[in-house]
Amino acid sequence: MLSRENSIYETEHEDFRKTVRTFLEREAVPHHDQWEKDGIVDRQLWNKAGAAGLLGFEIPEEYDGPGIKDFRYNMILAEEAAKLAISGPGFMLHNDVVAPYLVTLTTDEQKRRWLPGMVSGEIITAIAMTEPGAGSDLQGIRTTAVDKGDHYILNGSKTFITNGILSDLVIVVAKTDPDAGHKGISLLVVERGMAGFTRGRNLDKLGLKAQDTAELTFEDVAVPKQNLLGEEGQGFVYLMENLPQERISIACLAIAAIEAVLDMTLEYVKTREAFGKPIGRFQNTRFTLAEMATEAYIARTFVNHCVERLNDGTADASLASMAKWWTTELQKKIVDQGLQMHGGYGYMMEYPIAKAYADSRIQTIYGGTTEIQKEIIGRFLGL
Repeated sequence: MLSRENSIYETEHEDFRKTVRTFLEREAVPHHDQWEKDGIVDRQLWNKAGAAGLLGFEIPEEYDGPGIKDFRYNMILAEEAAKLAISGPGFMLHNDVVAPYLVTLTTDEQKRRWLPGMVSGEIITAIAMTEPGAGSDLQGIRTTAVDKGDHYILNGSKTFITNGILSDLVIVVAKTDPDAGHKGISLLVVERGMAGFTRGRNLDKLGLKAQDTAELTFEDVAVPKQNLLGEEGQGFVYLMENLPQERISIACLAIAAIEAVLDMTLEYVKTREAFGKPIGRFQNTRFTLAEMATEAYIARTFVNHCVERLNDGTADASLASMAKWWTTELQKKIVDQGLQMHGGYGYMMEYPIAKAYADSRIQTIYGGTTEIQKEIIGRFLGL
């Protein structure tokens, strides 16, 4: 594919790609159908991923990590998973979203407690922002954490939490001062086994069937002050600082899915015949695929640029929002076009394009909806 010629990878990245590909083909592909039925991956996969070096890229060597802050490695993991339709493991949430908080905001004691387990896969992480009554509006959360001296009493509920069932450590967004607006938001780390911390049902989703997504409830959970992440009242600032990487991560997943769908559609139209010839020989098919390939190339160029900006520290919230909304809306469009070209077979779940269609729909919603991304960009434009 033309879009694959537009590469920002070096030899060490391609060597890592081989490692990822081999791991997924051996440890995930044979089991993924069962995980889809179960609604959750085997926890042992996380331990195996840790042993293979797929977790905690940016965690420093002194805490058993590789200490590599190069988002191209994160991007490769997304690409290889998309090619093989491996959507169950929540590795991207663990590596791309949660890890930056626990690397940059933790004390030395917290690092010793949590980071080695993140690298090994013994500690699976999640972040709990969304609530039943507050989605993209983080300032509208109702979860509270009342200061009791040496601990907080946490009350509230969260929903749509990726890794919600398997997680051992959850960063919870809560209000420590309900009257202070965004300045009253803090981040608390809740650990598996804390009294009053319960998990609801594993949610039955349209797509991403093998990925555990849960409701979390906190009823008078005593969270020690040693589990405060960063400074009290600075939670909203930390979220704003880290959301750009999350949104660029989603854009990486989008372009990976776009290219995977383009490849599977090209293969299909070359072999599927109608009226005595492959359907790829019809002008409408060729023109549609020409448009899809062009848009994929543009998206790849844009996402590569965003990753380079992320690596050099110059990616801001506006750029990340542009990447997030545009690539995910394009993903939705291209997957739909690919399914259409598969005809009736595209509607059958045994065909990868059907799974890609179901899995792609969430992309324009989580991490902040398309509408929220446009609102952020509009503010940057002074509107």
